[in-house]
Amino acid sequence: MKPVGTAPPEPARRRPVARALRAGLTALLATLVAGSLAPAAASAAQAPGRPSPATERALPGNTPNRTGGTDYYIDATNGRDEAAGTSRKTAWRTLAKASATTFRPGDRILLKAGEEWHDEQLWPKGSGRAGKPITISAYGDPRARRPYIAANGKVPNPFKADGTKNPETVGLTGAIVLRNQQYFEIDHVELSNDDDFATNITTGTYVRDGIAVSINADLLPPGADSVMDHFRITDVYVHDLDGPSTWQKIHYGGVNFQVFGAKSYKEYGTGGHHFKDVKIEDNTFENVELHAVQFAFNWFAADGQDAGEYDEAGKFHEGWEQLWVRTRDLYSRDVSISHNYAESIGQGAFQFANSKNMTAEYNEVNGFLQRYDAVSCGLYLWAGADSVMQFNEVYGGPDNEYDGTPWDLEYTNFNVAYQFNYSHDNAAGWMAYMGNSSNSVARYNLSVNDNGVLVKNMLSTNYTPTYFTNNTFVYDGADLDYVHDETFLSRVYFLNNIFYNTSESAATPWYRRTGALRQAVFSNNAFYEAGGTHSTQEPADQAGVRADPRFAGDPAKYVTGAGVDRIRTAAAHFKLRKDSPLIDAGRYNPHLGTEDFLGTHIYYGDAPDIGMAESRIGRKVRNPVDEHPIEDEQGGRPNLALGKPVTASSTHPGANGTLVAANLTDGDPATRWAAADDAAYPITLDVDFGADTTFDEVYLDEYTDSGTNPRVRTFDLQRWDAGSGAWVTFASGSDGVGHDRSVTGFGDVTTAKLRVALTGLLPSEVYSPTLTEIAVHRAGA
Repeated sequence: MKPVGTAPPEPARRRPVARALRAGLTALLATLVAGSLAPAAASAAQAPGRPSPATERALPGNTPNRTGGTDYYIDATNGRDEAAGTSRKTAWRTLAKASATTFRPGDRILLKAGEEWHDEQLWPKGSGRAGKPITISAYGDPRARRPYIAANGKVPNPFKADGTKNPETVGLTGAIVLRNQQYFEIDHVELSNDDDFATNITTGTYVRDGIAVSINADLLPPGADSVMDHFRITDVYVHDLDGPSTWQKIHYGGVNFQVFGAKSYKEYGTGGHHFKDVKIEDNTFENVELHAVQFAFNWFAADGQDAGEYDEAGKFHEGWEQLWVRTRDLYSRDVSISHNYAESIGQGAFQFANSKNMTAEYNEVNGFLQRYDAVSCGLYLWAGADSVMQFNEVYGGPDNEYDGTPWDLEYTNFNVAYQFNYSHDNAAGWMAYMGNSSNSVARYNLSVNDNGVLVKNMLSTNYTPTYFTNNTFVYDGADLDYVHDETFLSRVYFLNNIFYNTSESAATPWYRRTGALRQAVFSNNAFYEAGGTHSTQEPADQAGVRADPRFAGDPAKYVTGAGVDRIRTAAAHFKLRKDSPLIDAGRYNPHLGTEDFLGTHIYYGDAPDIGMAESRIGRKVRNPVDEHPIEDEQGGRPNLALGKPVTASSTHPGANGTLVAANLTDGDPATRWAAADDAAYPITLDVDFGADTTFDEVYLDEYTDSGTNPRVRTFDLQRWDAGSGAWVTFASGSDGVGHDRSVTGFGDVTTAKLRVALTGLLPSEVYSPTLTEIAVHRAGA
């Protein structure tokens, strides 16, 4: 497929000259092809760093200070550090003068438009307070370039000689720096931090930020406030930040909020060490490492095994998974990151972590993982909670085996939703999916030509099922790697999605591993193959639709270049025509939410539509009720062992006593039993049916995650013979258990008790067995 417009332009108010000219030509071409769907060319290109048309009437520093503080002026050409600094005529000259000054609440630090400061960084001291923030902004000729701080890499090294973080210098790596400070507002400035724009750094130790905001727990005096409140970063242009293409165990970027502590998190208090009330909006980032925006990553020492902890379900989280951010309430909170544009980003463009009550919306990413030799994603939240990513557009991602997708359902997320997002032309795929999360939802998103893996990875089980609902996937089956590349380890629901394969030569490749979709439940999805042939891998979906969705627009002419402010215009290309067979063909579930990508209420008619847009056809169902929960439809033959008591010869004492044998018959694949590390073989698991029960199949499933492999090599299945008072073997295995092992071929067995005897480990394994399920079935039951 070829998009309408090949280089989506940045909004005219932020685009530098060269890109404005390219974008103008692209937009003009797009206008000829797609009419009103493509953006018109900008009327005038803007110089780099020039204020936007919306702000040309007046720079903030040209208006009165309404917070009651003092204004301080800095003029790199005509200023004098010996002057008072409190008027334009008595302006200071250097940033060093401001950095040596402690400002008071309500003060403003005003940089003259058109001026440049090279080899300097700005680190003003002091903090504002509620209603009286300290402001860094611009004054002067509104037609001039933004005041420009070019740090040129002249910032401290955050590492000691042994490679560990230096508590004295971490966080001091920005062109603008704030450490253990709060109530700041920064706007209308231009920043860079590289000594050679033409050469890409690939080795060495360099950490360079545009704006670096940090909490340094080791430098807070006893009793000091450890919650840094109120930050506003607006209309800032950051470009050319460079660093090596290898992981240095620290983040850096255009705007970078981090928390530092050299000791274990257990040595610091709870309920603090976070940011609060933050807005990062309407900024432009170009050619920066690692990130455009990195928010709230917590660097308390958490690398060793002793830094890990068990959750309430008995699942162990290594320290780096940062469950401790949740249990100790170290989340940053009340965060808005919106309307930012990022182009040519070295690693992940927007990386958020350790935050709750975050909204990330209307952000645009044009190229990420451009130079970095590691994994990341376009825009995502890690170890966060109660947050939503919506109305974002990501394109130009790399072809990457691991991650590399625009979105990511990451480790240790709780109640995080991705909705109303538009991704296209990302070679690695659509969504990375790590696991160890709860209530993850991806709904009403549009994906076009994300021809890698649509749902990529799954390295651990989840607390609760994940829901992929009403997404529209348009892809080239000849170029797509897979819908899913690994194995879903816990329940995943696919409801009301459109899988639209434009290839006329290749059917959709659904998976690469046998049993990959074993935990996936498909219902009311649409499966369209342009070539007319459906894959033998296509999942069973009794309510599925195999028909052309009849989109409003031609899928081959999908819209690009409209910008995030018109993202619904791009999405409307894939709404359904009135004669679509997908109207009223979906099913309701509370995880659908309340509206679709285009803002339409869910739902109208007899049922929701399939895909990311609901049609206003039929009666409006104001308060939908899920009368037939899919969660109750796990069908198949009855599990004769469900809920029956289980006795284990050995049980692991860890995980707060949750690794018990009863988990083997609870019907929940997310729970498990484990034997003690010193268990004697055979390890026996006895299921008591309570009465003679006849069966012809025994199902076994081992627990695995990113650090746990299948362990069992040999096992026996035995029945209790009441007459002889002995266990009798009726089946054995010598080739392991692994996932979804169904043992059959032994005929009908009738017994009141079943024993699963684990008799030996695989040669590569040293730890004791751990299983999730024992199920028992009978044909025709």
